[in-house]
Amino acid sequence: MVLDQKQTTIAYRCPECGSVVRSIVGVFSLTADMIKLKCPCGGSSLDIVYTNDKKIRLTVPCFICPSPHSYLLSTSVFFDRDIFALSCTYSGIDICFIGKEDEVDKAIAENEAELHELIGETSSINELSSMRKRENLTDPQVLEIVSYVIKEFEEEGNIHCKCKDGGKYEVQIGDEYIFIVCKKCGAEIKIPAGSVSSAQAFLERDEIILS
Repeated sequence: MVLDQKQTTIAYRCPECGSVVRSIVGVFSLTADMIKLKCPCGGSSLDIVYTNDKKIRLTVPCFICPSPHSYLLSTSVFFDRDIFALSCTYSGIDICFIGKEDEVDKAIAENEAELHELIGETSSINELSSMRKRENLTDPQVLEIVSYVIKEFEEEGNIHCKCKDGGKYEVQIGDEYIFIVCKKCGAEIKIPAGSVSSAQAFLERDEIILS
């Protein structure tokens, strides 16, 4: 009799310290009531439960939201995919990666680049972790809506500043505001981000003019 030695690599980014936490999970280890993949900082853990109907329930800490997200996967998805990502319900950003070790490492690198694009080149991922804890930006819809509008405006060429040949823009996160700043001329705009209603008002703009 040949025993099934299926295993997979699972990884997430700790919302408290910003570190990537990864581990190999084998099919036999799922016979336990619960597996906890804990960050060494002690600030978070990813929980894995093998359900009675032979599915896998994951509770994943979110780097964007103040609360974790829950997912239910089949064992085939969990063990047989080269790479599979679980996304934040609100922002769409991938927060957990499952699959072959090299594919997981590749996905983490791409995810880190996506996070840097979201928060601006001059910010660090640890700063995004700190931002998540700020009282005025705890609602993930605020960051999601404003970030989406900014990205759309930039792709459509509807962000303008003093630069005649076009500016170079970055997003900076404050306690109650999101700033768009031109790195070439220094022009900026301050966008209220303390409530969903303020984000919706911003959504009605046709263009963004920095001054």
